[in-house]
Amino acid sequence: MESTVAQKLDSLKKLQEIDSKLDDIVKIRGALPEEVGDLEDEIVGYQTRVAKYNSEIDAQNEQISNNKNAIVEANKLIKKYAEQQLNVRNNREYDAITKETELQTLEIQICEKRIKEAEVRIEAKKAEIAETQAILDERTKDLDSKKKELIMITSESMDEENKLKENREKATKKVEDRLLNSYNKIRNNARNGLGVVTIERSACGGCFNIVPPQRQAEVRERKKIIVCEHCGRIFVDIEDLPVVEEKKPRRAAAKKK
Repeated sequence: MESTVAQKLDSLKKLQEIDSKLDDIVKIRGALPEEVGDLEDEIVGYQTRVAKYNSEIDAQNEQISNNKNAIVEANKLIKKYAEQQLNVRNNREYDAITKETELQTLEIQICEKRIKEAEVRIEAKKAEIAETQAILDERTKDLDSKKKELIMITSESMDEENKLKENREKATKKVEDRLLNSYNKIRNNARNGLGVVTIERSACGGCFNIVPPQRQAEVRERKKIIVCEHCGRIFVDIEDLPVVEEKKPRRAAAKKK
């Protein structure tokens, strides 16, 4: 059996009440979840930076190792050329060997210069690692503190939140898909999380714009779905203010003659 419009509106109203309570729980946590997420992202960034610096140090150490090996090979060649010079047959051979020896000596000087430059770069990277690690340690402490605080706050409302989520699951089943999609869309775009509202003091309970009398009458009848022409929120009811009877002033007692 298809639900009446009034029943649909009541189901939406019940769903909004549950969602508003869930919103209140989220508000109690404040910005903690976002702060925890931001800190986690920041820490990953610092960890990536440290890993990059260590990778660059490894590359510099490999260059140092390669240059040291090149120096060893150059010294071997210089020793070899020195032995060959003892057995030269003419000046041309002697000059050729001397030139090769000079080239190997120059190669050694270049390798030694590269080693020193690499060592300077390594020290610079180590300093950057130490600085980044100090920040990383501090942020990690902040994260641990924020997580403990969030866990404490969350645990206090965990049972209530789980119960509300169960109730929400049941409540959504009583709302037809088309209405539920509209409700969720409005809620997601609303700053106060209200997808359905009542009319209070002739104004929309969401955007507070005045609702024309004819529209109020249609809402009161509850025969069709009426939305606010300004914010698009669904009207579920009209909140009538209690009528306060004015007290008539008592007549002053007649003065005795």
